[in-house]
Amino acid sequence: MASGSSAVIVKECVLTRIKVLIVDDSAVVRQVLSTTLAQDAAIEVIDVAADPLFAMQKMAKQWPDVIVLDIEMPRMDGITFLRKIMTERPTPVVICSTLTEKGAETTMQALSAGAVGIVAKPKVGLKQYLQDASDDLASAVKAAARANPKRLKPVHSPIVSAPKLTADAVLAPGPAMMQTTDFVVAIGTSTGGTQALEVVLTALPRTCPGIVVVQHMPEKFTEAFAKRLNGLCQMDVAEARHGDRVLPGRVLIAPGGRHMLLKRSGAQYHVEIVDGPPVSRHRPSVDVLFRSVAKFAGKNALGIIMTGMGDDGARGLKEMHDAQARTLAQDEDSCVVYGMPKEAVKLGAVDRVLPLNDIPGAIMTSR
Repeated sequence: MASGSSAVIVKECVLTRIKVLIVDDSAVVRQVLSTTLAQDAAIEVIDVAADPLFAMQKMAKQWPDVIVLDIEMPRMDGITFLRKIMTERPTPVVICSTLTEKGAETTMQALSAGAVGIVAKPKVGLKQYLQDASDDLASAVKAAARANPKRLKPVHSPIVSAPKLTADAVLAPGPAMMQTTDFVVAIGTSTGGTQALEVVLTALPRTCPGIVVVQHMPEKFTEAFAKRLNGLCQMDVAEARHGDRVLPGRVLIAPGGRHMLLKRSGAQYHVEIVDGPPVSRHRPSVDVLFRSVAKFAGKNALGIIMTGMGDDGARGLKEMHDAQARTLAQDEDSCVVYGMPKEAVKLGAVDRVLPLNDIPGAIMTSR
């Protein structure tokens, strides 16, 4: 009897955990990341490595589900290692990058090369910062673990040589302004979204309607992301500033760590950048943007929800749909993580589900 009971207990305790390899040349970072991740029952740190060459030796013995990777390391840099992995055996990678301008720019290269997430680390106060950000770190690893390996491929976007001619905690009550016929496109995305946005935005002409974007990304990195896209796209792409106009041929990306809302003054759209609590666990939040678009643009808007983990944006897209806006969702096959689009479809918020490569054409024919 006792033997049978023990067998049942052992069986019930069996848990498939996410196997994580940490690659960072800092012993402090390796120790803090390992300790922090080990506190989550769903995660197992199977090994650490001081550089990619050591990492490859360890991976030959046991392949991880997720790699947490530094970029600037001796012997082989993180970008070279990342590209090697994506060529030989695509594996979800979360970049652990410094909060500096150079670090942000390099991180954009890593995301373009196939990484699916970012964990920011400052140059000072590192240990306390990473401990305080333990929930974000664990969430990034869990989101990466759900990534579709078939979608972990580098984006090869053409270089454009042509000249550049619940959100109630943030949203204020009140009616929308007077009628307008100006059209606006709102896009929300998370895990895998940097690559998806690159695919969509580089395919759009300068005649495209104004676009507002929320991409879940830490503070400091959105500016580098916008600069990268601005060098690739025909449209002007910038990190949004408070009061920026939403105009044809312009893409505004919400700054990391702050919410972005669409507003209207007369017939002209602009954005407001505001502080506020995380909504749907995110700041910026897609729900905040989409709900403001529903209120101030209504039927003169297109809402698009793309790859990402969780449900941020689903309820906001439903409000856009109910306000007679057109709504799209990226399909499961082309998503890195089919979480946010799936939740929006379940709510009845989506008019059409499309592959990623069909979204630019849908944007241009939506008005």
